[in-house]
Amino acid sequence: MVNTNNLTKSQMEELAFTKEQLEELERARNMPITFDEDCPETTPERAVKFRRVNPPRKHNNSQLA
Repeated sequence: MVNTNNLTKSQMEELAFTKEQLEELERARNMPITFDEDCPETTPERAVKFRRVNPPRKHNNSQLA
């Protein structure tokens, strides 16, 4: 993430999406999701077997205070 509080106007403009990029994002947002044999839709049975690649970290909340 970028802290935008410390950026100049030209740096902000450089990071902003172009008009073409915004239009492309809007087109993609409106496209339907299509599943195929390489990427099938997840069924409830498959979801139960799913394992996270990055398991959640165990935090000791007493150390955060």
